[in-house]
Amino acid sequence: MLLPKRVKYRRVHRGRMKGKATRGNFVAYGDYGLVATEPCWITSNQIEAARIAMTRYTKRGGKVWIKIFPDKPVTEKPAETRMGSGKGSPEYWVAVVKPGRVMFEIAGVPEETAREAMRLASHKLPCKTKFIVREKDTETGGE
Repeated sequence: MLLPKRVKYRRVHRGRMKGKATRGNFVAYGDYGLVATEPCWITSNQIEAARIAMTRYTKRGGKVWIKIFPDKPVTEKPAETRMGSGKGSPEYWVAVVKPGRVMFEIAGVPEETAREAMRLASHKLPCKTKFIVREKDTETGGE
């Protein structure tokens, strides 16, 4: 499970998920990526489940990058507790994902394998996703 070592504030506001991703919206490391097409909170358990699904399918071949990190604590109050008496205690951690964000990248496997691995991983996630292929750089003449 992913979670921060330490944070500045234990409890944070819920916030809003408006707009599109301005950062992390292109394939940077691998050859193929999984992009979110709608905003959502992704828990650390969901990230781990998707990672396991991908690595199991590729039989631990290739390399997988996780480009999101759950750094937002979500608080919950105990069941059957009356209103008031402050905010609840942190229960789990989420990554705030906006549309266009590349969540996972993979390299070192054929496209069909990567596509199927990403499909299996997307079933573990709470938002709709899209498979993308890294485009070749035309200016630099490289990859």
